[in-house]
Amino acid sequence: MDLEPLDITCPRCGNAAAVRFYGPCDTCRGEMRAALGGERRDVEVAAYEPKMNVVPNAVATKD
Repeated sequence: MDLEPLDITCPRCGNAAAVRFYGPCDTCRGEMRAALGGERRDVEVAAYEPKMNVVPNAVATKD
């Protein structure tokens, strides 16, 4: 895998930049992190409960 810096035009600001992967330049990435970044938070997801009209498979309930 070739990780040499590429000479690209930043898609956000239009300035020339040398970066390893295509995307915003280092300056734009820093600005976006400052403006859009936030504190990480844990989100609780409710447990899955099937709808009442869902019935178990007849083969699974066979005794």
